[in-house]
Formats: sequence, C-alpha cells, structure tokens
Amino acid sequence: MARSPLTLAASITSALPRVGVVGVGALTEGATGRYDSAVAELDDGRRVVVRAPAEAAAGAELAAEVRALRALTPGVRGLLPFRAPELLGEAGLGDSRVVVVDFLPGYRVDAAHLPPGRGAATSLGGALAALHALPASVVRAEGLPARTTAQVRADVKRSIDRAVATHRLPTGLESRWRRAVDADEMWRFESTVVLGGAGAASFLFEDLEGVPTVTGLLEWHGLSIGDPATDLQWLASAPAAADDVYAAYVSHSGRAPDSRARERARLYAELEFAKWLVHGHDSGRDDIIADAIELLEALAAGVAGEQFATDAALDVDDAIALLDRTPDATPSSVDTSMHTDAYDPEELAQWLADEHEDDSDAPSQDDGPHAEVTGDATSDDAPRDAATSGADDEVSTAPIVLPVPPTAATPPDDGDAVADAERASEAALRRWMAD
Repeated sequence: MARSPLTLAASITSALPRVGVVGVGALTEGATGRYDSAVAELDDGRRVVVRAPAEAAAGAELAAEVRALRALTPGVRGLLPFRAPELLGEAGLGDSRVVVVDFLPGYRVDAAHLPPGRGAATSLGGALAALHALPASVVRAEGLPARTTAQVRADVKRSIDRAVATHRLPTGLESRWRRAVDADEMWRFESTVVLGGAGAASFLFEDLEGVPTVTGLLEWHGLSIGDPATDLQWLASAPAAADDVYAAYVSHSGRAPDSRARERARLYAELEFAKWLVHGHDSGRDDIIADAIELLEALAAGVAGEQFATDAALDVDDAIALLDRTPDATPSSVDTSMHTDAYDPEELAQWLADEHEDDSDAPSQDDGPHAEVTGDATSDDAPRDAATSGADDEVSTAPIVLPVPPTAATPPDDGDAVADAERASEAALRRWMAD
C-alpha cells in the first residue's frame, strides 16, 4: 500500500531532529511507482525530498544511492559542473527506511525529445565527460563496485547466455551479440567512474541565459567503475541528438579515444531487451515475456545482416602488408630536413669537417657502415651486403643502410639544399651509430 505524503513527512522529523515541517506535497515526477515520494517545506526555509521504497528491489537501489551520495564529498562535488543531491538524513519506517535529500530545481528532458545542436545535447555530453573524469578513488574509498574490462566482457557474455537459455531469443540476435563479444577490438577501453546506465532523464536542466544547461543529476545508485559506454546506451533512443551529445562528450573527455564506445553502447541498449525477457522468464510473467519477444523480434528485423565491429583495426602484420602494397612516393622537391630550432647549418658543416679529418686516418674496414647503396630499398641484396661489411661478432648489430633515391645521381639545380640534406642524414646516422 502506498504511503501518503503526510506519513512520509512525519518521518522527516525522525531523520532531521529539531526541524519542523510546514508544508508537504506528493512528488510523482519520475517516481515510476517504485518509490513513495514527497516534497516538504521545512521551517528553516529548506525544501527537501523524502523517499521510501515501494518494493524490495527499490530498497536495495535506495541503499546503493545512499552509499554513492556519501562518496560525493565536498571536494568531489567541486569537480562536477552540476549539483548532486545532498544526503540530509535517514530514518526507519516500518520494515524499510526513508531517505531525505535536498530538493534540486530543474526540469528533465526525455531522450526521444532531446533536440540536436547547442544546448541540452552538448551540455549532456560535457556533463557525462566530467563524471567519467572523476578519480577512481571516489568509488574505491566507499567500497562501491569496480569492474575491469575483462569482467565487463564476461558480464555481457553471461547476459547473452541467460537470454539464450529461455529458448525465446531470435537466433539472428544471438549470432550478432556473440560476434560482438568475441571481437577483441570491441573491448579495448579504459574503465572509468560511471553511473551504470543512467539516461538523459537522470539529469536536470535549467535555462541559463536562454540555453538549456545541465545543473543537476538525480540518480546515483549505479555509481561504480566500469565501461563508460554503459552511460551512453541511451543514445539509441535519441536519434536526433545522439551525434551532438557524443561529439560534446569526446571533446570534453581527457582520455584516449575509444573508437568502439558507441558500438558497445548500442550493444548494451539491445541487451536491455534480453534482460527484460530474462526477467519475465524468471518471474513467470507471461505478459512480460510476450512484450520482450515482440521487442526482440522487431529488433532482429531492424538489424538483420548488420554486425558490430565490421571495420576492425589493423594489427602489426596487416600494417606491414599494407606498407608493402603502397607504391613508392615521388621525392618531394622541398627540402624539409633538419628544420628544427637546434639545427645550425654552419655548426653542422664544421662538425662534419672535423669528423672527415678523423675518418681519413681510420682503417678501411670502417668504411662499410657508411657505404651508400643505390636502388630499391626493399631489395634482399642490400641488407646482406651491409651485414657482411661490419663486424661479425654476436654483439654488434647490422648497420642501417639509408637508400638513396634514383634522382640523387642527378641533383636538382638547388645543389646547396640537396647537399645540406645529405650531410644532415649522414650526421644523424653517425650520431645513431655512436650511441
């Protein structure tokens, strides 16, 4: 039976001693029936929200939210460009507990109605990036869940296995999802602080100078360390604004680029249908099973023939093979050698002259490493000749032979530039061999 606002208001005085309640009203926005909620006016002018779980699952979720809010110390809150509810107190209410937090003003925007362009979309992207940039110690210090990349991947595989076990999952989706789990490039990401799947409706907006801006975040129960893509899965429900949200997210993120983030986010969004199917199966709810099957069949028809990670990144062997297939480029007519602040042509020329005098007295067997080789740089003969011209002990390494372009035999009119380039190359080679 739902608790009345007056019942919830009475519990506030237990959670907040020496405080009086002067007004109370029902808070139905965003409740979804899982919580009994009310908003109350206190005699000190504050406005607070009191919530109590309406079901057992909501009780565990509310307990997780309390732990998360405790982890948000004043220093942590200072790192965020938006507000989080402040935990004011707790109290018992029958066989459950009520939680009192301060009231955050603002309005919500459903993902399907999120407009593209500057404003709500870009502010959401920046807010998510700021959240994901929080130090991992925020989560670890409170003992909140932390998952590695391997654990996240294993969790996804288990979700697929459970859905398959119901014998109601379309085979096309099973194949699509398993291919995604098996693709290693999909799972190369850096774990961060995450909300664990919060959506656009978790954020509060206010119009600042006429621009919708994120000013608050309400749902913190999923605070943990995991895949940042879990907080992007709702983009699948925001087709108009998804690109702008993600672009703003990437531009505000200080981490290495994650080329598969949106694909994993899409995968997580699709797996929500599978979890709905499993929930119906485990609870014996035929109505939920029927709804889940309808959703899954529509999804299967919409993604038929599509796969995740179809443009896999090149590995080292693929890159080498690609280089072998790349035609030789025509040498540039512009001299770009040694164009650095530390390059002094006169000093280098003097250094080379001194080196030349020293080399004139050296034995002829030292000439090998500096011999010029003309022709194709990929020829098998050049490395063998260079290797046999140096010392044959097990410690020495074969010298690097710099190929000379075919046009070197007939230098262009700008002879000084070409000479400078050749001297710079020889100097670099000498320095490398000296090291």
